[in-house]
Amino acid sequence: MTVAVVIPALNEEGNIGRLVEETLRAIAPEVLGEVIVIDDGSTDGTGAEIKALAARDPRVRYIRHRARSGQSAAIRTGVLAAQCPLIATMDGDGQNDPADLPNLLKSLGTPGKGGPALVGGVRVKRKAVGSRRIASLLGNRARAAILKDQCPDSGCGIKVFWREAYLRLPFFTSMHRFMPALFQMYSHKVEYVPVNDRPRIAGQSKYTNFNRALLGIYDMIGIVWLRRRTRVPEIIEDTLGVARLREAAPVRRVATVASRQTH
Repeated sequence: MTVAVVIPALNEEGNIGRLVEETLRAIAPEVLGEVIVIDDGSTDGTGAEIKALAARDPRVRYIRHRARSGQSAAIRTGVLAAQCPLIATMDGDGQNDPADLPNLLKSLGTPGKGGPALVGGVRVKRKAVGSRRIASLLGNRARAAILKDQCPDSGCGIKVFWREAYLRLPFFTSMHRFMPALFQMYSHKVEYVPVNDRPRIAGQSKYTNFNRALLGIYDMIGIVWLRRRTRVPEIIEDTLGVARLREAAPVRRVATVASRQTH
């Protein structure tokens, strides 16, 4: 099965081009279907970097939003545009390592045949500054206590998952932070794999500890409500296949009778 790598980017000049080139090298040609970069309204050279790569490699695709819509919206744009059954996501700042993607893909189940529908990365030896690491630790503890989704690193942007399963999830701003909980809500298995964490080379982070915490609390309340209101029935019988066989069978029988009359 092939994978589409979806990378949301906002003002990541100096990071995004290098990240896409690494991705093209990291994943085997027979596995990598496309790399889709969604420019969420950048005002720097992000678009120029990607369009230069797209001109040389047809697997690279550039999509630009007219106005800034947020990381979750950018990921959804990329997933909707993708033409592969498997999706991988990474942050556009280059802190995720594309070399980890093959390992995550090995742990992912096959759509329709079971296994994990989402595999998330868990950053080891984080490069973030002390205040951000403390904020992330506290946020993950609060999340674990409220959502109980067993997600050890909710802020890690590198993930692989089934495209069809993702598109069945309810969409809302900031949903990318709660994908493990949402996949579990829809009865999918989720696993986690240790991944590398790298320092940002260029540009600045788009988030602060304050807005992460404030939005996180607000969104967690919404997730708790959504989980209580969600019902995913287990299908134990489906006669569609039988109906198709019944439709096809008379044609075969008529042909047999006609054959006998001919002889």
